[in-house]
Amino acid sequence: MAESNAIDTSVPHAARMWNYWMGGKDNYESDRAAGEAVADVYPHIVTMARQSRRFLIRIVRHLAADAGIRQFIDVGTGLPTMQNTHEVAQSIAPESKIVYVDNDPLVLAHARALLGSLTSEGATRYVHADYHDPEKIIEAAREVLDFREPIAVMFMGVLGYEPDLKVVRSIVERMMEPTVPGSHLVLWDGTNTDPAVVEGAEKLVESGGVPYILRSPDELAGCFEGLDLLPPGLVRITEWRPDGDTVPIDAYGAVARKP
Repeated sequence: MAESNAIDTSVPHAARMWNYWMGGKDNYESDRAAGEAVADVYPHIVTMARQSRRFLIRIVRHLAADAGIRQFIDVGTGLPTMQNTHEVAQSIAPESKIVYVDNDPLVLAHARALLGSLTSEGATRYVHADYHDPEKIIEAAREVLDFREPIAVMFMGVLGYEPDLKVVRSIVERMMEPTVPGSHLVLWDGTNTDPAVVEGAEKLVESGGVPYILRSPDELAGCFEGLDLLPPGLVRITEWRPDGDTVPIDAYGAVARKP
């Protein structure tokens, strides 16, 4: 999530590639070429992209309907697609407030057009920021959210752009530190659990994409230290309280509550 002020369509970009894998139209030839190069060696990337959205929907439904969460910070939101965080949350609790965070100018343009609140009671805000600067994100979020009440902080398949695991854990800790007990951390990421997905990550770099670090489930588990994991714990995202058939993919995630 390095800062950028211009849209370069000649270089593949993660948000646009993800949009392509999900069947969207907000992508360019460079994104499609890189996306195909990855899919050639790891066809499950398309399934992962689409299953990650189903995971988000299940998570937000649970948080809004069962955990009583009314405030969300979606860090690294990417391009708007179907059933975005605010759409799911506000369909259950109209007063829900969502802060979206990304640093891509293309995402910014789409977010301003498409991520408006669906209800008069709720609110959405887009923060143009890099997740390496949690303090900036928190400062902006305070303009919309009440930090005296629980907040769900979401990192949905984005932390692999930081190569240092210690930095990743620091980012998560700094985002969670100002939140009150009862807040939740939601995190998923691709994992190095199959040689094919590792080769796919290498093809991404060869195609001009930004390197993405695949970690082990044990490494991801360290991001939840000090928090209480909700059942079933850290599992493949398709196995987190599934609402249909499960598909074995190389992506693990969990939800944890701040005690």
